[in-house]
Amino acid sequence: MADLFAEDLPGAAPDEPREDAPLADRLRPRNLGEVIGQEHLTGPEGAIGRMVAAGKLSSMILWGPPGTGKTSTARLLADAVGMRFVSVSAVFSGVADLKKAFAEAETAAKMGQRTLLFVDEIHRFNRAQQDGFLPFVEKGTVTLVGATTENPSFALNAALLSARKC
Repeated sequence: MADLFAEDLPGAAPDEPREDAPLADRLRPRNLGEVIGQEHLTGPEGAIGRMVAAGKLSSMILWGPPGTGKTSTARLLADAVGMRFVSVSAVFSGVADLKKAFAEAETAAKMGQRTLLFVDEIHRFNRAQQDGFLPFVEKGTVTLVGATTENPSFALNAALLSARKC
C-alpha cells in the first residue's frame, strides 16, 4: 500500500513502499500479474482474469487462511478496473459504517464512478446484517468482495451467496 506522504521522502516513489515499511508491505504485489498462485482464477483464462479484461467485476467471496492475500487481491482488482476501493471490517464496523459506505457509493455512482466494497471477515456479520448488503449489490450500487477464513457455504447466508453472481 502506498504511503500518502511517500513522495515527500527522498528516494521513495509514490507507488512504492518506503524502505522502512514492514516487510509484508514491501513484498505486497503491485498488480494482478505479481500475485502468486490461483492462476486458474486470476490468469487470462480464469474467471477473475476475464472479468478484469472486460473491465467489469462481479461480486465475489475470497475464501482462504489469514495472510494469503485476500485484501491485496481485492485492492488490485479495484485498481485494475478503475473502481473506488472502500474497505470495512466486520470486526470493527457496524450498520452505521455500512450505511455511510452505501451512501458514498450511491453518490459516486451518480458521477459515473463504480465502487468495490471490500468486507473483511464478512462471516462475522450476522444474518440480518448480511441481508443488508443485498439491495445494494443487486442494484449495482457496489460490487461486493467479501473475505472470509470460514467456509462461505456455512458462514454466509444463501441470499448473499447467490447475489455474488460468480
